[in-house]
Amino acid sequence: MTQPVRHDSMRARNLGVVLGEVHRNGPITRAALAEITGLTKTTVSKMVGDLLDAGMVAESDALRDGERGRPGRAVSLSGGRVAALGLEVSVAYLSVCVVDLTLAVRVSHTQAVDNQVASPVETLAHLQKLAHRAVDEARSAGLVIAGSALAVPGPVTGGLFCTAPNLGWSNVRVGDLLNFPVTVENEANLAALGELWFGSGPLDFLRVSGEIGIGAGLVIDGRLFRGAHGFAGELGHMIVSPDGPACRCGGQGCLEQYADQKALLRAAGLARMPDLLTHLQAGEKRALRACERAGQALGIVLTSAVHLMDPGTIVLGGIFAPLFPWVHAPARETMTARLARMRRAVPELTVSRLGVDAATLGAAGQVIHRIIADPGTYVTTTQTGLAPR
Repeated sequence: MTQPVRHDSMRARNLGVVLGEVHRNGPITRAALAEITGLTKTTVSKMVGDLLDAGMVAESDALRDGERGRPGRAVSLSGGRVAALGLEVSVAYLSVCVVDLTLAVRVSHTQAVDNQVASPVETLAHLQKLAHRAVDEARSAGLVIAGSALAVPGPVTGGLFCTAPNLGWSNVRVGDLLNFPVTVENEANLAALGELWFGSGPLDFLRVSGEIGIGAGLVIDGRLFRGAHGFAGELGHMIVSPDGPACRCGGQGCLEQYADQKALLRAAGLARMPDLLTHLQAGEKRALRACERAGQALGIVLTSAVHLMDPGTIVLGGIFAPLFPWVHAPARETMTARLARMRRAVPELTVSRLGVDAATLGAAGQVIHRIIADPGTYVTTTQTGLAPR
């Protein structure tokens, strides 16, 4: 026999249906919402009322043209109350941001920190202080943090941060070391989602994240592809040359040994990325050659990615965004030469519009999209500030 649907479950579902349509089609009248969703006008009015009380939507006094019958007020998402916290631990910095329900960025802070010399406990204590600073600023603007997500530079499964050779971390339950609830996700995956939601990119693309380490996130039809075990996108450990230099992963000739931040600076004989950019702008030959070699290595690996995944667009982010003028041409030329043999089209190679903010924005955006998909939980449980454990 079919089990009866509980009233609270039906209400939660209807809230999600209504808020989802407001997100996709708003501003939209209650009458139009009833027509699109198939819910009764009474049910729609009750759901809109609950969402208004929760601060998730707002109604304007402006009348919407083109509606049949009596015009009504338009319902749209509201950015005035509900918000999400995005965080990132990178090898060289910590970052936090607060994004409201309309995906407007309300607070953003980044601090340069060498996390290679700190323990997980020390790094996450520092991040926690930065997070509470952001939450205090959000609260002063009348916002309530409904959830948080954290981007980390390595594979994550079941909340366990498996390994990050460039940080020296292994099997760390990051969420247990913070005093507020947080979901943990791979940085490259969240950067790809950030690109999707905040970068006005296409619905199908491969987003490459370059820092100290290289990762990638694959978006297919507007959805992130994680792989069978959540480890998809480890682009930095694809092989450029099997006889190449040893990598921290235990392999040889990985892309990271040719094209990540450490490899680029080592090849250019420099210590800092700002110095590399200065030398490139001045046309210094060793710096130019370092980027050319990195671009060629990137092109070799991206050719393999094209054969395997056939992305229409490849977005270069992280350090590859400021270095784009110098790595773009060698990467594309390498891909063109290799793909021509198979008569394969070369995907569009573009630069990220978000730079180093992509993963933090993607983390906050992931929470916002969960709220929109299931607002019932947040309507009843959202509390002021960042809830401690």
